[in-house]
Amino acid sequence: MIANTGLLEQLRATLRPYGAQLIAVSKTKSKEAILEVVATGQKAFGENYVQELLDKQALLPTEIEWHFIGHLQTNKVKYIAPFIHCIHSIDSQRLLVEIDKQAMKFGRIIPCLLQVHIAREETKFGLSFDEARAILDDPKTTLLKHVRIIGCMGMASNTDSAEIVRKEFRELKSFLDAVSISHPDMVELSMGMSSDYKLALEEGSTMIRIGSSIFGERSYSPVP
Repeated sequence: MIANTGLLEQLRATLRPYGAQLIAVSKTKSKEAILEVVATGQKAFGENYVQELLDKQALLPTEIEWHFIGHLQTNKVKYIAPFIHCIHSIDSQRLLVEIDKQAMKFGRIIPCLLQVHIAREETKFGLSFDEARAILDDPKTTLLKHVRIIGCMGMASNTDSAEIVRKEFRELKSFLDAVSISHPDMVELSMGMSSDYKLALEEGSTMIRIGSSIFGERSYSPVP
């Protein structure tokens, strides 16, 4: 057995009372490992690299719902637009415009999440709360008919302090609640990974992203 399918069932049982969805993060994992997880009934998988995602999507069952959770360059949107189920990592309006353009070519509406920077660490990607609100309130955003902004994604600080992590998750949930008053599609909250998903669930996460706990350590090198 490659994947920890026993843990997968425990995770599902933990998520069930919260009504949250499990995104199995399969970046750098083999086709065989993913198939083991698919065999348990798991449909949602998260990938960070476009080329790796394309390689897997071509070989794996069509019923898989692929979530893109890494930084997405605008020039690579066209490759995943035909099939991607949800993009968690929107960090600019320019990216939204490109997704809308490419989705239109395939007659699709692609669900997207705004990636908000909530951690204490410096990071290259992610919107401030003000920047996220500005995108939502910009009249240009309402003209995009082939994207649907359905919520936010955030990653908490890499710290042993549960208090800090809980505070960051709570701030993102408060932001989502505030903007959802005028943007009712904003209902999803993608936050929580292997080390902090229980705190994320308690603070309102609707999607958790779990990788190494299910699949183990990296099995091959990723292709960006």
